[in-house]
Amino acid sequence: MHFPTAEISLFPLLPPLAAFAVSFLTSMGGVSGAFLLLPLQISLGYTNPSVSATNHLFNVIAAPGGVWRYYREGRLLTPLATCAVLGSLPGVFIGALIRLEWLADTSRFKIFAAMVLLFLAARLVIGLRGERAALNAPGRSRPVILEQRLHRLRFFFQGREYACDLRAVFLLTLLIGLTGGIYGIGGGSILAPFLVSGFRLPVHVTAGPTLLCTLVTSTGGVLIYELIAPLYPGLSVGPDWTLGVLFGLGGLAGMYAGARCQKHLPERPVRLLLAVIVLGTALGWLLPLL
Repeated sequence: MHFPTAEISLFPLLPPLAAFAVSFLTSMGGVSGAFLLLPLQISLGYTNPSVSATNHLFNVIAAPGGVWRYYREGRLLTPLATCAVLGSLPGVFIGALIRLEWLADTSRFKIFAAMVLLFLAARLVIGLRGERAALNAPGRSRPVILEQRLHRLRFFFQGREYACDLRAVFLLTLLIGLTGGIYGIGGGSILAPFLVSGFRLPVHVTAGPTLLCTLVTSTGGVLIYELIAPLYPGLSVGPDWTLGVLFGLGGLAGMYAGARCQKHLPERPVRLLLAVIVLGTALGWLLPLL
């Protein structure tokens, strides 16, 4: 099957199957899997800038599966999710412009993306220094909000009390939205390791909000790339809709299944496995360029 925007030909079952496998794993940590599908698409020959828009489209179709499951289980922490969305959404527009103006070249884009992946892997590993009992326990409980103010959120989860400064989360997501807009991964994929390792929040609670953040910011990303496409007639800017839908359908099923299984798994192996995958992907991109 030929995909004209991507300028590649693929067996039509490959995109949904790959997206299902990736999303099933990564959605347990609140990550959509788009950051792994991007190098896959580039390795298959999809190297023009519209690959970022196609990655956003994947998130728009796939993320509702995980978001809906976390919502049904009462693990979509609304105050945290709202703060993350409001912070990251403006950066998507700026990031899209940076991608087209300065990072349209494939080799430079690979270096930038690899740096983001290395940083993600480091944050995931650093987060493993938490309490052993908490990291080895399944997350079957629902978070209970104890205090909700404009600048502060405090909640109870599995025998422990957690708190975070929502102002710090907002400022952080402004920068994350910028990076996510450039990379084509929304923002939740970068936010998840920060919330777990930097703010010391449990991954069983942060997964729902970060996936919702990814869904909203990626929706904005698709719209932005479509709107500014006429300004760059010499570049392929808008998403490959057929390829994005195929990836998205596989991801939709994968994220729902991953979100359903997440509460039965301890936090430590999920986070460690994510770190290994992200690190391997980054090194795979960097080594050929050295």
